[in-house]
Amino acid sequence: MIREPQQERSRTTRRRLVEAAVETIGELGWNGTTVALIAERAGVSRGAAQHHFPTREDLVAAAVEHVGEIQIVELRARAAELPSGRSRIERAVDMVLNLYSGPMFRAALHLWVAASTDESLRATLVPLEARVGREAHRVTVELLDVDESHQGVRELVQATLDLARGLGLANLLTDDTKRRKQIVAQWARVLEPTLASAKMSRNRKVTDNVRDLVNTDGAATDNPV
Repeated sequence: MIREPQQERSRTTRRRLVEAAVETIGELGWNGTTVALIAERAGVSRGAAQHHFPTREDLVAAAVEHVGEIQIVELRARAAELPSGRSRIERAVDMVLNLYSGPMFRAALHLWVAASTDESLRATLVPLEARVGREAHRVTVELLDVDESHQGVRELVQATLDLARGLGLANLLTDDTKRRKQIVAQWARVLEPTLASAKMSRNRKVTDNVRDLVNTDGAATDNPV
């Protein structure tokens, strides 16, 4: 039997611990989660868990990064399926509004609540959430295919993410699928005028830049040195 290289075994163990942490926090909350429980779920010894993550906060930091990375990778993978034109907005909104749902969001919510009264956890969580939030914002801009320099666009993108988190919270206790679909359609209609205007403005800038470049090149040809 060929043994797995040490480096690869180490990566596999870390991944199993992080995935087990997300599952355990989602089911038991922060206060019910211990390194021993996570290690048991991951199928490794407590000593092995503490070798990779000396404290529970270290493990949580890795779990938050893991959740953020998965969400962004999934969004970018699905972005290729989006159509161009007006129908893109509703599809993109649907993708973003479903970003904050399921077991991973449940785990994140438990951490947010715990961090509101736990200074140590808050110190770990706040910079990580800021980084994950910036990346989610950046990907949402890409999905909507808009220019943030246009007035009001940045705020609408952030409002979309805030709406997604709120809907994710509402969906924790009851199935909110039907209402979510209605909100997706309505929010897309709210976004459409501003985003369309921003895209037209961006296209005009591109056209003007190309025209200026052509005119500059033409002037240089007409007036050789």
